[in-house]
Amino acid sequence: MKRFFKPVEKEGNPKKFAASAEVDEVGRPKDSLIEGESQCQKLCPLKILTWNANSLLLRVKNDWPEFSKFVQQLDPDAICIQEVRMPAAGPKGGVKNPSELKDDTSSAREEKQILMRALSNTVFKSYRVWWSLSESKYGGTALMLKRQYQPKRVTFSLDPTTSKHEPDGRVILAEFESFYLLNTYVPNNGWKDDETSFQRRRKWDKRMLEFVLWASHKPLIWCGDLNVSHQDIDVTHPDFFISAKLNGYVPPNTEDCGQPGFTLAERQRFAKILSQGKLVDAYRHLHGEQDMDGGFSWSGNPIGKYRGKRMRIDYFIVSEKLRDRITSCQIHGHGIELEGYYGSDHCPVSLELSPED
Repeated sequence: MKRFFKPVEKEGNPKKFAASAEVDEVGRPKDSLIEGESQCQKLCPLKILTWNANSLLLRVKNDWPEFSKFVQQLDPDAICIQEVRMPAAGPKGGVKNPSELKDDTSSAREEKQILMRALSNTVFKSYRVWWSLSESKYGGTALMLKRQYQPKRVTFSLDPTTSKHEPDGRVILAEFESFYLLNTYVPNNGWKDDETSFQRRRKWDKRMLEFVLWASHKPLIWCGDLNVSHQDIDVTHPDFFISAKLNGYVPPNTEDCGQPGFTLAERQRFAKILSQGKLVDAYRHLHGEQDMDGGFSWSGNPIGKYRGKRMRIDYFIVSEKLRDRITSCQIHGHGIELEGYYGSDHCPVSLELSPED
């Protein structure tokens, strides 16, 4: 993939990107402004929900009434979804449109109709949806935003000056009047030192650091499945996770050993992103002690060696400038039987900020 960033200076002050003529304010023609949009652009969502759905279509087919009831009760201004797992529109072997759901086969049309009907019901019809999709049923993110909140711009890359989407649809970045909202599905570290595992994650973390340094001119809310557990208290069984192996493979570097998401190398890079980006873990800011029942957002399979093994890998990370406005950050699932997970192996996490002074 083309590299848009210059190397990060040690002092952590990379030059700001120049504005790109390619990028429309909200990813649509400029003449399609809705009535009252200028006023909507001044509003910023204060209650935000993030959830790795582990296939949005499966959740719609099997768990939608329960999830819809949850959303109705919470009433978030914005919903950030990861692992949509719906393929992008476009012919087989041809150029894809990551902003549109695939509908060029009878099965794809049926799946799209099922999903769009679910998003048209009474709970979700007040939200507008942006998609960033993969070419296949893998990855993908979505941003659902109540219509009274009109972002100034929506882009789909860690380089916010391009109209291109990240591979696998891993990023949606919405700019509002007073902050950025970044929804990411961070690549899993994997188990081996190859280009689809450790090397891919190292490159991602480097680009993520570059992005948060660039974004420092405006407060940031970064959420999603970040695929890392920062501290020992963010997992239920630290010794189990740090000694985990796949088929007996031992990485060449000690810091890369262990469960993906809990290796020392990942945790150190994550700490560096937080420190240099002047960012705060919203949940840990409010909840300093380990909660063995409700303090984890991912749970292993209830059957097998991962039963009862849980990790906190879904986050709200906010700029230090927003720290005093954090009124709530809640993990909405608990227990080894996955109560509040709505069929996924991740549960929803929410953030609420107080209004700006």
